[in-house]
Amino acid sequence: MIKDGKIWIGNNAQGENLFLIPSMANRHGLVAGATGTGKTVTLKVLAESFSEMGVPVFMADVKGDIASIFAPGADSEDMQQRITKFGLAENGYSYQGYPVTLWDIYGEKGIQLRTTISEMGPVLLSRILGLNELQSGVLSIVFKIADDSDLLLVDTKDLKSMLNFVQANNAALAQEYGKMAPATIGAIVRALVALETAGADQFFFEPALNISDFLTLGEGGKGMISILDSESLINDGTMYSTFLLWLLSELFDRLPEVGDLDKPKMVFFFDEAHLLFKGTSKTLLDKIEQVVKLVRSKGVGVYFCTQNPKDIPDGVLAQLGNKIQHGLHAYTPADQRAVKAAADSFRANPAFNTVETIQNLGTGEAVVSFLGEDGIPTMCDKAYILPPKSRFGAITEEERDRLIKGSLLYSKYYEAHDPDSAYEFLARRDLELAEQAEKMRAEEEAAKAEAAALKQAEKEADAAKKAALKEAEREAKARKRAAKSVASTVIGTVGREAGKAVGGNFGSLGKTVGGNLGASLGRNILGTLFKI
Repeated sequence: MIKDGKIWIGNNAQGENLFLIPSMANRHGLVAGATGTGKTVTLKVLAESFSEMGVPVFMADVKGDIASIFAPGADSEDMQQRITKFGLAENGYSYQGYPVTLWDIYGEKGIQLRTTISEMGPVLLSRILGLNELQSGVLSIVFKIADDSDLLLVDTKDLKSMLNFVQANNAALAQEYGKMAPATIGAIVRALVALETAGADQFFFEPALNISDFLTLGEGGKGMISILDSESLINDGTMYSTFLLWLLSELFDRLPEVGDLDKPKMVFFFDEAHLLFKGTSKTLLDKIEQVVKLVRSKGVGVYFCTQNPKDIPDGVLAQLGNKIQHGLHAYTPADQRAVKAAADSFRANPAFNTVETIQNLGTGEAVVSFLGEDGIPTMCDKAYILPPKSRFGAITEEERDRLIKGSLLYSKYYEAHDPDSAYEFLARRDLELAEQAEKMRAEEEAAKAEAAALKQAEKEADAAKKAALKEAEREAKARKRAAKSVASTVIGTVGREAGKAVGGNFGSLGKTVGGNLGASLGRNILGTLFKI
């Protein structure tokens, strides 16, 4: 609730108002406490106050009871007692709802929220995939190759295409990018397939979220409260925390430096914050600390909500200037150390024992410390948190459907589309290479066929030449035989006539014998001389 331009969060035991100063709100904060101590109510009171100031808010709805902030609260005897206790009526308190946009990575309980593989980047994607250091390094190289080749990585099939391309062309790429073991690439592909089965193929797609859509105002100039349904998402802690870290990184990368403002440009509530740091590598933890430290200058306030402050690394916890600590129970020595550590993070108040107070806080009570106008934390104080102006509890499916479809952003993100990216480019490339290979194969086969035809023609020509030579020889022999026959006949006739003439001198018998002998002798002599 806004009072005197400040966020009235509650009253102390003396009835004094406790305020969060808007100009200090982007110095980040912590809301901690055991289950059932009132953390969700505190988050709603903070979100309502920021919205009333015209500051957009992002919240993760882990239990399904945040979305009801859109509807005015209902009057009851308990609420009247609270209104009287805090003196809210004379300070303009009234039940009211706030502008809300519902989001859901899976598109079931909110507007479909998407991003691209390229925008997620190799560092955060490696965390989602659970890659080791070597595999993360190879994934970073694959991103570099895609970037150098002007290939956009939109969805998971784009990244799988790039991984397959790198594996197929490992030898050619090794000189410039280093050798990447096929086993490592195979492990990344398997992890990517497993992520697809968990629904990541819906998350990595176009149209990707435009971060400026979170920085909008609703009716009456109230800051839009963007609520991510996380009831299903929280089952995959890695996916949940990595997405929220990506969103925070996007705000850091996209927003300009603004320095100190009268109020934040946006406030980001990270519920179940322990999931962000669970199993986090030192490299990623350093990045988280850097983003949390520097995003303040972009006008963004980050508020971590968790059960125990010890869930937050010291480097991050040191950046959280505004603290609201609900009750903690100390049943074991470890719990007692955790309570003492939580108490030690506050600036001590001599009026009470912080450790004992934290252990004895009731629902809706907290130990709080906010940054003063000089940036110095105030002494901690026991606070009774104000009631929210909006409704308690979950919303109905009809209300949810009305909120989703009534949003101006519904039509913008409703229909997914698959742009021309790495998968399509590499598919065309493979098709072109296949067509070129087919063309070369056809040309090679045609050349072989032409060579075979030429060889066959030469063979047939040679055979025809040989056949012609044989035919000529046969014809020559035939002519020779014919000539011989004619010559033989002529010579035989001449010899016979000559023999007859000579043999006629010896009578009739001599004439016959002389003729035959003359014919035979003539043929033999002339055949030898003329080779007939």
